[in-house]
Amino acid sequence: MEAKFCMACGHALEIRDVDGTPRKACTGCSYVHWGDYSIGVGALVIREGKVLLVRRAQEPGKGNWTNPGGYIEQLEPIQETVEREVQEEAGITAVVKSVVALRDQPRSIHNVYIAFAMEYVSGEPQPDGVEVDGAGFFSLEEMETMPVASFTRWLVEVGLQERSAGLMIDKEPAWDQIKGYGLFRTQAG
Repeated sequence: MEAKFCMACGHALEIRDVDGTPRKACTGCSYVHWGDYSIGVGALVIREGKVLLVRRAQEPGKGNWTNPGGYIEQLEPIQETVEREVQEEAGITAVVKSVVALRDQPRSIHNVYIAFAMEYVSGEPQPDGVEVDGAGFFSLEEMETMPVASFTRWLVEVGLQERSAGLMIDKEPAWDQIKGYGLFRTQAG
């Protein structure tokens, strides 16, 4: 959906040059619409050498196997989002270990997707029956005969390579002013 009216005061938006870029700006106040964005998250949960996958029950990608994931909620910390999505879609409890990959997909709604390596905690795969109609842990050999989405194949390859630990959650930031932020950083060596 295209923004046509100001979210602050309701006046019409017009195209205006803002710092050298044409942007939608309010005709009645100082509001600038910076663009439309979505942030998705995905989980790489590995148990006994097998990767957790779910089969999409809805478009896009209906019938394809993917890693569990979804979109962040406005006030939800991103690590809680991916943990919730794994629980909702697959019935698995897992916790974030690190950020292992990022996809930037510029389009009409600019999409950023962040993939997390997650530590399996408990549960047996159980699809939610709404978004997904299948769930399980699969080996690379089993995936060869399955319709696994190409992006998921790439994520599985990245997740299994383990060249580095990725970006870890910074649970104890050095400055009080940034406590409460969702902070990720390279592991101190």
